[in-house]
Amino acid sequence: MNGKYLLDTNIVIRLFAGGEAVLNWLGKKPEIYIPSIVLGELFYGAQKYANIKSNTLKIIEFSSHLTILPCDGETAKHYGEI
Repeated sequence: MNGKYLLDTNIVIRLFAGGEAVLNWLGKKPEIYIPSIVLGELFYGAQKYANIKSNTLKIIEFSSHLTILPCDGETAKHYGEI
């Protein structure tokens, strides 16, 4: 393994729900990435619950410690197909 980890939406949601085991495991990793599409999905999900402001701030704080990978046209095409 190269020490680089790419998080998907399900893992981040699990972290937000109190996934201590996942959080402890991630805390030991040198490079953690999140695709911009995942970030968009998280912001979309935050809008569906009562405490929008708190949820949004949680996402902003969490993502500020990660490298956000950009989305290009080809990625968007595949995302739309899925």
